[in-house]
Amino acid sequence: MSEKEKDYMIEAMTKDLVLLLMQRHGMDEDTALRTLYNSDTFAKLEDPKTHLYYQSSLYVYDFLKNELLTGKMQ
Repeated sequence: MSEKEKDYMIEAMTKDLVLLLMQRHGMDEDTALRTLYNSDTFAKLEDPKTHLYYQSSLYVYDFLKNELLTGKMQ
C-alpha cells in the first residue's frame, strides 16, 4: 500500500470518527476534532505498525469510546 492510500484511509476514518463523536457524544465539530487528534487512539491509527486503519470505523470508535471513559486506550 502506498503512503497516499494509507493517508486516504486515515482521513476517511477520521471523518467517520468525528461524526460518531458528534452524534453519540453531542460534541460540536471543533471539540470532536480536538478530542480525536489528542487521543491515544488517533496516535495508534496513524502508526503504520498497528494497521488500525484497516479496521472498520466502529471498531476503532470502540477504542476511542473506551479511552474517553477510562482515560486510556484499551
